Amino acid sequence: MKIKQLLLSFILLTFATSIFAQANKIEFEEYDLDNGLHVILHQDNSFPLVVVTITYHVGSKNEKPERTGFAHFFEHLMFEGSENIARGEYSKIVDKAGGTLNANTTWDRTFFYEVLSSNQLELGLWLESERMLHLNVDSIGVATQKKVVTEEIKQIEENQPYMSFQKEIVKRAFTVHPYQWTVLGSAEHVMAATEEDYKEFYNSFYVPNNAVLTIVGDIDFDDAKKLINKYYADMPASENEIYRPNVKEPIKHEEIRDTVYDNIQLPAIFQAYHTPKNGTKDFYAVDMLATLLSGGESSRLFKELVDDKQLAMQVASFQFPYEDEGLAFTLALPNMGVELTDLEKAIDAEIEKVQNELISEKELQKLKNQYEVNAVNDNASLESRAYNLAINYVFHKDANLINTEIDNYLAVTREDIMRVAKEYFRKDNRVVLYYLPKSQQQ
Repeated sequence: MKIKQLLLSFILLTFATSIFAQANKIEFEEYDLDNGLHVILHQDNSFPLVVVTITYHVGSKNEKPERTGFAHFFEHLMFEGSENIARGEYSKIVDKAGGTLNANTTWDRTFFYEVLSSNQLELGLWLESERMLHLNVDSIGVATQKKVVTEEIKQIEENQPYMSFQKEIVKRAFTVHPYQWTVLGSAEHVMAATEEDYKEFYNSFYVPNNAVLTIVGDIDFDDAKKLINKYYADMPASENEIYRPNVKEPIKHEEIRDTVYDNIQLPAIFQAYHTPKNGTKDFYAVDMLATLLSGGESSRLFKELVDDKQLAMQVASFQFPYEDEGLAFTLALPNMGVELTDLEKAIDAEIEKVQNELISEKELQKLKNQYEVNAVNDNASLESRAYNLAINYVFHKDANLINTEIDNYLAVTREDIMRVAKEYFRKDNRVVLYYLPKSQQQ
């Protein structure tokens, strides 16, 4: 009887997964221009809106060790203006057209987008072409953004409680890989760089053969292609090889522990484990492991440490989406009167349970349900679809992962989760930081 029930459950799950994939499949078209610019088009005529995005395959890992913070700096400088857009007018043009825009930078890529009414598609394409071909990299813009960026670094890493945790962890976790500095980089490096340094960086990375143009929304493919050709086809490709750091962080076999004194009232624990490369089988299993530990109030760490034992007021576990081998973080803030050592032992005990005991079938199904829901929500908006199409191509040369990546999560087994817990969540594969108030520093 039990075998029949398991077989029926498997058949129903397979059928439901198939229906889910078909009902939510995102159709798109992609192609390359002669200059190497990759184009992805997705039509959705539900609303008279269009999203125009450019993703450059450049982030903080492409920087020189003595010149960090450049990718984030250019996220700001890209709004300064161009040969044909007056200084400070870029955002105003989008505002006057009734649109919105933004940008963000990570360790591995930089993403720019505009959301406009569909009859303003040409405006969006022109604006992004100006940034790609005619950006003003001059003394005025550089000086202005130096002040903006260094102030942002100060506000985030020095003035916000605990927010130096990434900087403090990565400089201890990585010895050879450029993930050893943060996306914000060093304020000293940003200020010391010359106008020529920034021009060199711009000419090296913000080129058509290092970019993906994605257009999503109320479009006609033929009309969109004509406009793309008008603004991008004649752009020259870079003749230089795009710099990609080809280094692999050595496997760790020794725990690193330290104490950081910060402007905080409550102490905290931060743990960081070295994790596998994005897109691999183990990457998806580690991601599900992190969700098992802290994905919601019924997760293991929350239920045990916050609800039952009341050792912590807050706990979290998550994997950063690095392109290369990266880190998964666990953090916790103790309740009043709880020692950090006791809280750490409780966290470790929950991880050891996963290392030594298979999670239940019910827990695994709950995890898979969470990821199915997330897959739908992650593609609910035009902006998120544009982003996911672009990122999947940039990192994996497979934009269709927007439709199929969920299968990688659904393929994770209980045994996979136990195995990656043992392989990656080892004490000799982690950095542990105790954050303490500066008042306790002797």
